[in-house]
Amino acid sequence: QVRLVESGGGFVQPGGSLRLSCTLSGFPLRHYVMGWFRQAPGKEREGIACINNNDESTYYEDSVKGRFTISRDDAKNMAYLQMNSLKSEDTAVYYCATPFGICGAGVIPAPDNWGQGTRVNVSS
Repeated sequence: QVRLVESGGGFVQPGGSLRLSCTLSGFPLRHYVMGWFRQAPGKEREGIACINNNDESTYYEDSVKGRFTISRDDAKNMAYLQMNSLKSEDTAVYYCATPFGICGAGVIPAPDNWGQGTRVNVSS
């Protein structure tokens, strides 16, 4: 059974940076497309970044493009989300997940596995 555990959330001022980590256990990470989702207060959960496992191509939602970077280390069974130039509107619970299918062309497939989430609060 796949288990995902996020870490790295916390409080940060606007303009600051955070790096989220996701550890996958149960199966080799190389078998999975990896994605990051977030849910802001009062809003629906949205996919913001995705990295494929075949060619490590990436996809970003427009609001984070140029500020966030998703990466993966299959040898360590870990995925990451580097978040720079954070804004108050980035405040949310961030989830690591395994989309069931290749991401791209504006699509992050619905995940079949989720982490428990890590909270990011961007505030001055």
